[in-house]
Order: sequence, then structure tokens, then C-alpha cells
Amino acid sequence: MNVEDAIKNRYSVRSYLDTPVEEEKLNKILEAARLAPSAGNRQNWKFIVVKDKKTRELLAEAAANQSFVKEAPVVIAGISLDPDYMMRCEVPEAPLDLAIAIDHMTLQATELGLGTCWIGAFYQDKVKEILKVPKQYKVIELLTLGYPADRATSKSRKSLKEIVSYETF
Repeated sequence: MNVEDAIKNRYSVRSYLDTPVEEEKLNKILEAARLAPSAGNRQNWKFIVVKDKKTRELLAEAAANQSFVKEAPVVIAGISLDPDYMMRCEVPEAPLDLAIAIDHMTLQATELGLGTCWIGAFYQDKVKEILKVPKQYKVIELLTLGYPADRATSKSRKSLKEIVSYETF
């Protein structure tokens, strides 16, 4: 599968098969995150891989009781090690850098026949407590990972004309 196909085929999976993710595939997905660019190449992140069923159940509760979070055989938490760092452009580094790394994971997972879903609806304090994340760090995103039990539905996207301008706004 090429990158264009991975982009077109990737969708938010909200139902997973009870099938473990092979270590080789998981490592390839984590390697994709490691290779992602970051501001100043700071790589100011840590990824916590959660496979334990009880921990996934707790994360599902902390993620507004989204049941598919516990269904997924793997949940990956993207943690910022410097959540207050601002880039020169006055934009926080953490959400951007982790979004790039996580998106690399989602595309690699798609190529490997796995599904993912970005989870932003969670309670920071609860997730930090469950994963024992030190107070000074911030959980930016959770990512579910596994073999999809559902199928992609058609994507509705705006046209390029609606979202792109040239030279000025």
C-alpha cells in the first residue's frame, strides 16, 4: 500500500476484534512515531503502550465511557514531556508534534491492516493517574489500535476550493 492509499483507507475504528496485535506490527507502528519530525527535532514525547485489559477498561472510563477504548487490544498514550513549550510562532509545540507522530502511527497501522482511532475526549487527571504520568507532563492524545470489527463508511470532506487559497487568505 502506498501513502495515498493509506490516507484514503484510514478511518476512525470504533469496534475491534478480540485479536492481539503482533509485536512485529506494533514495533513497526511505534517506529513510525519515532521517525516523525518534531519542532527542533526535540522529540519531546513519550508513548505508553497499554495492553492490559484492566488498564484499558479504566482508560475507557476515563475517556467518557467510550466502550471501544477497552475493546481495542492496544491503547497508546502520547505524552508531552514539555507541555508548556511555545514555538516562535506562538503555537504550542506539544499538540503539533504529537499529532504528527500519532498520524504516522495511524498511516503505518492502516498499511498493516490495523485500525486506529484518535481519542481526545478523556479526563487528563484520570488518565495521568491510571498511567502514573508525572504531574509536570501532559497526556495529549490516546490512540486505540487493533483489527477492525467494523467497516469504513464514506468520508464527507470539504472540497479543495473550500479549504485552500493561494497567496493570501
